[in-house]
Amino acid sequence: MTDHLSHGERLVEINDVELCVETFGNPANPAVLLVDGAAASMLWWEADLCERIARADRFVIRYDNRDTGRSTSYPPGRPGYSFTDLAGDALGILDALNIERAHIVCRSMAGGIGLILGVGHADRVASLTFVSTSTGEDHLPPPSDELTGSTLADPDPADSAAVVDFVVASAKTYSGGSPYFDETATRALVERDVARTRDIASTLANHYAMNFDGPSRGFADITAPVLVLHGDHDPLLPLPHGQALAAAIPGAHLLILEGAGHDLPRPLWDVFAAALIQHTSGGRP
Repeated sequence: MTDHLSHGERLVEINDVELCVETFGNPANPAVLLVDGAAASMLWWEADLCERIARADRFVIRYDNRDTGRSTSYPPGRPGYSFTDLAGDALGILDALNIERAHIVCRSMAGGIGLILGVGHADRVASLTFVSTSTGEDHLPPPSDELTGSTLADPDPADSAAVVDFVVASAKTYSGGSPYFDETATRALVERDVARTRDIASTLANHYAMNFDGPSRGFADITAPVLVLHGDHDPLLPLPHGQALAAAIPGAHLLILEGAGHDLPRPLWDVFAAALIQHTSGGRP
């Protein structure tokens, strides 16, 4: 029988918005803040994974970014925030939980949030972990032909079943043909996600419409210990993106997730969790 470590979801007022936050484990332990990418609510950092990390004496925090899940949403196509605001939300969550410094884990689009925190708020960052992200340099390879050739039509946001089908099909494409993709489990997650989301039309659109402002300094100016994890099947940001990111940050360590696409499949959780736990202990994976 699983011993549940979650303290339950709650809405927290931060920077004049409501953010839905859930924590796992003992607040006295080192904090690990999980930040997800475009259109992804906290559910994509799955509870079983959060509990696994918390059992290694970590205080794990996941949350819904604006326009995802139960957090504040804006009219579709008109997000009332920028990338810097999303980074401020992460800091606001740490403040609300009385956490001075945390280990920050950023996936995909949220790599830019990690950059903002790492160079602009280094005193709040114990370490950084980048998952499936990029420096964004022009010379890096484009998305795979499979991804660019996808013909998925945008669903009617009022048709929940169509939205679920669309997100599941997108997740399958983003897995890059990974042998670990589990369509049944993904569909169950997406159904829960759609059911709890304030405005799914905003979720599908707004992160792609916001202003991607950022710091004047780059990845080379990050001073925190950095771990980069990247799937070798990633079709959106092929592996050279992860390699370039690790090369750009002094002392960063790259761990290739063999068989992973632009996701973190359950069969690789042991690899991911072990690397993260060692990284947040001050050791190299």
